Amino acid sequence: MISKKLEEAINSQIDKEFYSSNLYLSMAVWADTNGLNGTAKWLYVQADEERLHMLKFIQFLNDRGGKAEVPAIKKPPHNFKDIKSLFKLVLDHEIYISESINDIVSLTIQEKDHTTNNWLQFFVNEQIQEEKSAQEIIDKLKLIGDANLYMFDRDILSMRNE
Repeated sequence: MISKKLEEAINSQIDKEFYSSNLYLSMAVWADTNGLNGTAKWLYVQADEERLHMLKFIQFLNDRGGKAEVPAIKKPPHNFKDIKSLFKLVLDHEIYISESINDIVSLTIQEKDHTTNNWLQFFVNEQIQEEKSAQEIIDKLKLIGDANLYMFDRDILSMRNE
């Protein structure tokens, strides 16, 4: 049985994962309508992945005797200055998600809930990859400057850490 505190924390994480999916979906639409088809595909995949994370949290919470709550839809931003600022937002958001997951891990330690702690390690490791991937894309964008965006957009799918 999961504690009420952890149930609340995981429901909060469900909300964050749902928002993450919608944020990346919004970014994908922006990229798609600005001629950045490769970037759009990368972001669509990212949106799907975040939705799957949300579903994993929902199922885990329900399996542990808690009750998952489906969050309200919060509208993410839909206009972005450029691709560099978009991926800076991706990195900042992934850091935020990492901090949130770490907070839940800390709560599992406090409550001596080793089952939930063990289960969360997948997400701890996943966030290392998410932050690394976003940072690598930002680094590539710095390297190319304002030139060769076409080649970057064409090759971005090969940069997925899967």
